[in-house]
Amino acid sequence: MSDASHILAEMNDRSREVFRRVVEGYLEDGAPVGSRTLTRDFSEKVSAATIRNVMQDLEYLGLLDSPHVSAGRVPTQLGLRMFVDSLLEIGSPDETDREKIDATLGENEQDVSGLLDRVGSVLSGVTQGASLVLTPKHEAPIKHIEFVSLSPDRALVVLVFGDGHVENRLFTPPPGQTPSSMREAANFLNALIEGKTLSELHATIQAEISMRRQEIDSLAQELVQSGLAVWEGEGDQIERLIVRGRANLLSADGEGEDLERIRSLFDDLERKRDIAEFLELAEQGEGVRIFIGSENKLFSLSGSSLVVSPYMNADRKIIGAVGVIGPTRLNYGRIVPIVNYTAQLVGKLVSDRS
Repeated sequence: MSDASHILAEMNDRSREVFRRVVEGYLEDGAPVGSRTLTRDFSEKVSAATIRNVMQDLEYLGLLDSPHVSAGRVPTQLGLRMFVDSLLEIGSPDETDREKIDATLGENEQDVSGLLDRVGSVLSGVTQGASLVLTPKHEAPIKHIEFVSLSPDRALVVLVFGDGHVENRLFTPPPGQTPSSMREAANFLNALIEGKTLSELHATIQAEISMRRQEIDSLAQELVQSGLAVWEGEGDQIERLIVRGRANLLSADGEGEDLERIRSLFDDLERKRDIAEFLELAEQGEGVRIFIGSENKLFSLSGSSLVVSPYMNADRKIIGAVGVIGPTRLNYGRIVPIVNYTAQLVGKLVSDRS
């Protein structure tokens, strides 16, 4: 049992109701909740002094905090986590939200990249937050690979897929590469490539390099390994992430320090630093996940929350993810069903177009 769950189990009904009402009030308008506010519609007749005593106990447990002397209370990150895990009631998206999503994603468009760009736009519009969309990797069989040296520290890899799709990706080659070593690496790859996807080729090459170390010089071998690392890692991270709705957070009412933290978050996103943190979320199982504040490295400085859900192809394999970023006082009860519904719909639409 987690610390939060243990604390909740030890709380009596009155403490639990006070805690729930404080969190719900804070999530609704972002303001501290006072004892007099709670007494107006509390389930039992209690005094404001009694409520204050309960709130002090909850503050001692680390669930609530008092931003100013004589002010009401707001939930801490631990309190929000306990609320989300144990007390949050989640239903289905309301009809209006569902209709907006269906209308935007129901257009008859075969281009997956265009579809996913619209996913980001509709998510940010419906939730009034910022959206993240992790697009699927292109997994068609590869027909041809070619390396082109642009400068001593810059090279281009050209991937031609069997379905006619072509991708050009820049990467930094290991020191000492020459045009001849690049040709040798390309010949090595093209001899193995027939009928294989990029992921399958990656596994095959690792085995082939081990078996045929004497058949390829050390520089070419280093190029092969470096190039694959870019395709599977940094290159995909840069090209596969769509961010929409930044202005929804930057224009929100808030103190200058808070807005500066939000700007820092999006500067990081635009430079694509730490995006591996987001990519990993898509590989960790089904269902919506909620990261509050510093629980996720990517958002530790901004104090933002992320609601994210992976989406799957027809074979039930996770191929991408959709998510919404907002302040920690997100309306989680509304946002979670929206993200979950969108992820399921995207999975079906991507599978149909494949």
